[in-house]
Amino acid sequence: MGSKSLSRVDRITYFLLTIVGLISASFIVFISIFIALKGVLPFLTDNLGLGSVSLFKFLTQTVWLNGPTFVSTAYGAGFLIVNTLYIAFLSLLISFPIGVLTALFIAKIAPKKIAGILRTIIELLSAIPSIVYGLVGVGFFLPIIYSLARSLGYSSSGGSGTLATVFVLALMSIPTITSISEVSIRSVDQSIEHASLALGATFTQTRFKITLLAAKSGIFSGAILAIGRSLGEATAVSLVAGNARSGPTFGLFDITSTITSTMLTGLKETQGIDYDIRFSLGIVLMVVILLTNMILNYIKKKVGNVHA
Repeated sequence: MGSKSLSRVDRITYFLLTIVGLISASFIVFISIFIALKGVLPFLTDNLGLGSVSLFKFLTQTVWLNGPTFVSTAYGAGFLIVNTLYIAFLSLLISFPIGVLTALFIAKIAPKKIAGILRTIIELLSAIPSIVYGLVGVGFFLPIIYSLARSLGYSSSGGSGTLATVFVLALMSIPTITSISEVSIRSVDQSIEHASLALGATFTQTRFKITLLAAKSGIFSGAILAIGRSLGEATAVSLVAGNARSGPTFGLFDITSTITSTMLTGLKETQGIDYDIRFSLGIVLMVVILLTNMILNYIKKKVGNVHA
């Protein structure tokens, strides 16, 4: 009787969990369909008798012009794609080593009380809204970058530009990388570390050559999530990027723009080509994130399968 009752409970639990899983999965399907239906309109509709937007030109043009008069060649997302990937990569170059080293300190070096305090701080940083990070960028980073540019003889638009965007995104990414890396480092079997120490390795050698290598798969997962946040961030980026209308931009002190910042700054109307084209950018962003995640996950598997 008890066995039958347990089996019934298991079936009910399985059914409920399946329903919940399907509901969760349906969200991404709904979002994708909605964005796709709105995003394809500029490429299919004859806008004001001037023709539809050319998909090829949209993906390759290096100029993005807003205005009341529609021009089919005015919307070029090519430079936005390059800018977005370039900025996300630079931000990872800063946030990744800082995040991983902070995680190593919390997990293996800091006393328990200090580690607990730092862990709480990292969790609080993860919960801070992006608009707050943007305000920190405006009030703190922009004046510093503006002064730095002047001292080096470069022209800077009040500090707004690539470097400010990179710093803000790096600051936002550090908590994500630190949290996931710290959990991964703490999960490393201590017997591996003890064996290293027994063979004569120092604590520093063990932590960098054994512990971090053993936790590299989890650490790489943190980097993937950080890249995802950098690619998808809009509010903070819009406050410090400068919103360039052409590119791509590689100068650190030059104003720039990303896919998300262009989407955000253009959502002023509720209809028309200038509104629908933002959904087209949404499709581009989803594809960029998808491809980036696929590439990084492939590299992650390769890294994770390499034995130290």
